[in-house]
Amino acid sequence: MILSGKEIFKHLGKEIQIEPFDPKRINPNSYNLSLHNELLVYEHTELDMAKPNSTRKIHIPASGYVLQPNILYLGRTNEYTKTDGYIPMLEGRSSVGRLGVFIHVTAGFGDVGFAGYWTLEIFCVQPIRIYPDVEICQIYYHDIDGEYDRYKEGKYQNNTGIQASMLWKDFKKK
Repeated sequence: MILSGKEIFKHLGKEIQIEPFDPKRINPNSYNLSLHNELLVYEHTELDMAKPNSTRKIHIPASGYVLQPNILYLGRTNEYTKTDGYIPMLEGRSSVGRLGVFIHVTAGFGDVGFAGYWTLEIFCVQPIRIYPDVEICQIYYHDIDGEYDRYKEGKYQNNTGIQASMLWKDFKKK
């Protein structure tokens, strides 16, 4: 089951943390998260899964920044979230998607126990001006059934900023 907005509100400060929190952003079954004022882009057009890929930062000014098609931009939410006992999920807002902007291309599935900022995989089909602090995506929560191990540590746990892929660390384990 997906938690209703009222249930999300009921569990705030307990199993669900969203900081900062604004009650005006609660939806019938989700909560809107906003875009931080920085983006990362990979510096090379050919990436390698087995190696760290260099990135550069882009600052989004208050006047906005124009995204270009066929470039993967990594952003992050302004909000820090922490979840225990529920599975956090992330989706782009339909109003943003209807402008041809895909906010979370893949990997919108969080782990029970995830704590940190959400790195957003942003891609657009045509040039579009985006702005910092825009409500760009929504988080919702699935109930979990049965015993589970809470996510305590991993490549992306307790992050403080935008995180490029760390898939290369998996190759080091082999």
